[in-house]
Amino acid sequence: MAIFIMLSTLGPDGMATLHQRPERLLEVNEEVANMGAKVLHQWVVLGSNDFCTVLEAPDMQTVVKIGVALGARGTLKTQTLPAMPVEELIAFLKSPQQDS
Repeated sequence: MAIFIMLSTLGPDGMATLHQRPERLLEVNEEVANMGAKVLHQWVVLGSNDFCTVLEAPDMQTVVKIGVALGARGTLKTQTLPAMPVEELIAFLKSPQQDS
């Protein structure tokens, strides 16, 4: 399974929904699970984004499907980044195939 970081910014309608029904966040996480990914961590953040969500998914296509489905609602914008644990990077860079 691969790890992805999804940064989300709510639009006015998304912010209104959050204000009226904060539990909607958990419902969206269930929808994400039904689309094939697992929410590992989620934080509210300050700055240009409203949420930082760490997803585990089988592949990039699954995460693209989730981003399109969520974005199509018009209530938020997302930016999704593939992520690799530092330990995996170190092992990859130390592997013999990387010497050439």
